[in-house]
Amino acid sequence: MLTRRTILHLGATAAASALAMRSGGALANAASTVKTPVNFEVPRGACDCHVHVFDPARFAYDAHRVYTPPEATAADLLDLQSTIRFDRVVIVQPSVYGTDMAATLDGMKKLGPQRARGVAVIDANTTQAALDALHAAGVRGVRLNLETVGESDPEAVKRALSTTAEQLRGRGWHIQLNTNLGIVAAIRDELAALPMPVVLDHFARAKAALGPSQPGFDALLALVKSGRAYVKISAAYRISDRKPDFPDAAAIAQAIVAANPDRVVWGSNWPHPGRGKSRADIASPYPSDDGMLLNQLPTWVPDAAMRRKILVENPARLYGFAGA
Repeated sequence: MLTRRTILHLGATAAASALAMRSGGALANAASTVKTPVNFEVPRGACDCHVHVFDPARFAYDAHRVYTPPEATAADLLDLQSTIRFDRVVIVQPSVYGTDMAATLDGMKKLGPQRARGVAVIDANTTQAALDALHAAGVRGVRLNLETVGESDPEAVKRALSTTAEQLRGRGWHIQLNTNLGIVAAIRDELAALPMPVVLDHFARAKAALGPSQPGFDALLALVKSGRAYVKISAAYRISDRKPDFPDAAAIAQAIVAANPDRVVWGSNWPHPGRGKSRADIASPYPSDDGMLLNQLPTWVPDAAMRRKILVENPARLYGFAGA
């Protein structure tokens, strides 16, 4: 029997396909990342908590970027949302735009305030008035992209964390870190003392092959268990080499969820940015199957009520969506 939600999904997919045909296939990029159909009931209000928008034809990349991704627009993102049956999304500012938020804000505006939130990148010169404007647009956090720039000095990370925390004081935002377990362990006390939530990207870069006993993982679990940190169980290909379904990521995901299911969110990392040989090269995306990646979630989290926490309730609380 077709449910109302299934009928609406089929209609949305047909509309997206028609739009793609009219626009010469502009939406095909997102749909092509879903090679395997989603095989479980996605709860209403589900949120993909980690995507990027790249629109170089309208918004030029930063001259000092470390890679050059191909186009992945808000229209492509909406097609992905329809295909995987998600209702909400968090657009994270990518490093290729530096602190220029124009492309991310444009993507959020196109998807609308009921669907989209954002995570910004700022610097020491970002004013409180600018932060007010970002909040009004739907931004709810700031990202420190340490892994991409190769920042491995704990003292430098502590200074950046302190500066950012002071800028965000009293706003109800969070600080998101793209970093590894070594840094997490080295700054564990500073993270625990922050007056706002911390969000750690991509399993905090734990190495799936080493399992939950690897160095630094206990520090991550302690932060999650205490409620001081959220973890994005996102982009399993960032922590595992076992294509195509990355089975060794399961033990890492399950340990994080067991520590505190109220502090876990899910993300696709669409459009799966890759790295070229040089800045001048257009870097091919990681060849992800977003359907297969999403289908790992019921394996990691068999309980439907707990999956609803991860996909709906936790993102609603963290990013300020209404009606979870």
